[in-house]
Amino acid sequence: MTPDRMTEVPMVAGRRFSNIYIVGFMGTGKSSVGLRLAEKLGWAFCDLDAEIERAAGETVGEIFQDRGEVHFRRLESDELRRISARTRTVVALGGGAFCSEENRRVTAATGTSVWLDAPLEVIMARCTGDSSRPLFGDRPSMTALLESRRPAYGLADVRIEVEGLTVEGIADRILALFPPTRDRL
Repeated sequence: MTPDRMTEVPMVAGRRFSNIYIVGFMGTGKSSVGLRLAEKLGWAFCDLDAEIERAAGETVGEIFQDRGEVHFRRLESDELRRISARTRTVVALGGGAFCSEENRRVTAATGTSVWLDAPLEVIMARCTGDSSRPLFGDRPSMTALLESRRPAYGLADVRIEVEGLTVEGIADRILALFPPTRDRL
């Protein structure tokens, strides 16, 4: 499929979705999958953390260190509201963004949310040694953080188990959720 083939906004379960929000824990592939999905749809791609960094002029880690998580979450919600005004955009949310009820309302009103779910072993393997993740820690702390976030992730419109799948395979599974339009036939 060429990027310009999907020009209509897809409908799932009778709702028209102008954006797709990729949610889930750190290390589940949200940015990689989101970018690939956007390419396949011919839509724009936006990484929420990258947008926050651009707007703030600091990395996520620096914001956490200098101003704290509460300040970061406020920036995150502000940036998500701004981005949600776009259409035909695949947005990769940071790992904690979907835990906010306010952010879930924004995503529900403007698109569909897709939870990329992976077991802790996969997450630990992908994230160990990555200093760009301010909340990454040892196995017990990661287990607690993941378990505290699972209920929020479970509120996503769709759940995809990603263990053993490639970025391409995950993007294809998400794409299969949308019924064909005349432009995709």
